[in-house]
Amino acid sequence: MAVRIDGKAISAKVREEVAGEVAALKDQGIQPGLAVVIVGDDAASRIYVNNKKKACEAVGIYSEEYALPGDTTQEELLALIDELNRKPEINGILVQSPLPKGLDEAAVVEKIDPKKDVDAFHAYNVGKIMQGQYTFLPCTPAGVIELIRSTGVDICGKQCVVIGRSDIVGKPMAMLLLHENGTVTICHSRTENLGEICQGADILVSAVGKAHFVRGSMVKPGAVVIDVGMNRDENGKLCGDVEFSEAEPRAGFITPVPGGVGPMTIAMLMKNTVAAAKLQHEVRS
Repeated sequence: MAVRIDGKAISAKVREEVAGEVAALKDQGIQPGLAVVIVGDDAASRIYVNNKKKACEAVGIYSEEYALPGDTTQEELLALIDELNRKPEINGILVQSPLPKGLDEAAVVEKIDPKKDVDAFHAYNVGKIMQGQYTFLPCTPAGVIELIRSTGVDICGKQCVVIGRSDIVGKPMAMLLLHENGTVTICHSRTENLGEICQGADILVSAVGKAHFVRGSMVKPGAVVIDVGMNRDENGKLCGDVEFSEAEPRAGFITPVPGGVGPMTIAMLMKNTVAAAKLQHEVRS
């Protein structure tokens, strides 16, 4: 039976470390600040934004929220980003996705100053991640690496399989595993023999957004299984990509949903905001 990886407990440790760093920066007269922009009235986005504000308050990060109406124009949104880029008290800028139809999300991301891009979505930061010379890491993949490290399993030399090729999770996840000297395979909707490939994975990360997609038969005995998915099953219950009841008896370590990857994403956002404040104030770690 697999050991359940407790994302809540691990994220609490990260937040504690961040709070200590924030306190040290305040002693130097530096107050880290995060601006969160939300456009429209998407219910899930509102929950995420509220959670981020609570996390900021808990670790001592100053936060500002900009809640814009759903009919906000591209020009208005870009003007706000320009304003936030210039605000010295704001070290990090996060634009909550998805944006309403008609808004160009890529153009919005590219408008953010790379030094304030705490999501690490800007092309400049993506390039730095590719080179292994990054300041910021995308929050979810960075959180996944912390979860894997918590198991004591060394990524170096392991067969790592990532299911999903999104710019937000799949691609950067593969790159971070590669930086840890894992041997990485990226799978997606057109991958042939997916089950067979997954069966060879020492570390399996699923980020496809499909309930019960990963069956127990796809899990190598003793593997580390990280479930990034956040879905609703046929009964409306929150679940991941992995059929937990089938995978848990076979895996060595496994993340539950909820309580696995989710808490880590916000914790890593707090960590990135502190890193941004240090970068902008030229504070050496």
